[in-house]
Formats: sequence, C-alpha cells, structure tokens
Amino acid sequence: MAETIFERLKQDHDKHRDLIAQILETTGDSEDRRALFDTFKTDASAHAATEELTLYHKLMGESGMRAYAQHAAKDHHEIEEMFVELAEMDMASPGWLTRFKTLKDEYLSHLKEEEETIFPDALKDLGEKEAVALRKEFDAQKPEEIARAEADCDAKINDKIG
Repeated sequence: MAETIFERLKQDHDKHRDLIAQILETTGDSEDRRALFDTFKTDASAHAATEELTLYHKLMGESGMRAYAQHAAKDHHEIEEMFVELAEMDMASPGWLTRFKTLKDEYLSHLKEEEETIFPDALKDLGEKEAVALRKEFDAQKPEEIARAEADCDAKINDKIG
C-alpha cells in the first residue's frame, strides 16, 4: 500500500514535535535556539502552506469536510502570527520562552486535532487512491513552499537591517 498524505503529514508533525522539544532544551539567545527555531518556523510554515494547497484545498470542495478545512486554515494563520511575533522578540527574554510555550500548546493541540479527527474523517471521505495522489502533490509542492518561507524570512531580516 502506498503512503497517503496523512502518513506524510504525520512525518512532518513528528519532526515538528521533536524540534519543539529541542527548542525547549535551549536557553537564552543561543545559536542552537536560533537555528532550531528558524528550522521549525520555516518547515512548519511550508508544511501549513502545502497542506492548505493540497489537502485542505481538496476538502474545501467536500461539503462534509469544508468546516474542518476552514478551521485548520484559521489555526495555521494564528500559528503563523505567533511565529512572526516570536521572530521579532528577544530570544533571551523570559517573555520569549513564555510565548514559545503558548505556541507549543497551540501547535500540539492543532496536530492532535488533525491526527485524531480531521485525517481519519478525510480519509473516509476521500478514499485511499485520492489520499495517495494528494501525498504526491504534497511532496511536489513542499520544496517550493520551503523556498518561499526562507525568502520571506530573508526579506524580514533585510527589512530590519536596511
């Protein structure tokens, strides 16, 4: 049986859980914290954009799944706002860690909702064949979204420098 989009998305989720745990082990404005946070922010942003372009785009057309897709997209937007806020904060401040823990809680809650509710229902709705096709679309699109997320990050850094 070929890998579905749901299995592929869970791989990213597991990677993000690991990055969160690693970030929580860092202190201050360290090189490790900065690198791990940048990796997490870039990959999670690219993941969300790609997930919306593939899975949630498809689910928007399914009347029974539209509300799930809209809710997940709203979660993605709120999480992205937290990433922006954290990127602008001093990583050495106690407020940064407090805000990161809020992001962690929101993000992990979102992943749990996707994995336990949305994905099983979507698989029933879409079927195995469509879920495999969406995984291929996801794999093809994600590198473009990673490049876009990296470019957005570089543009924000240049705005602050310039």
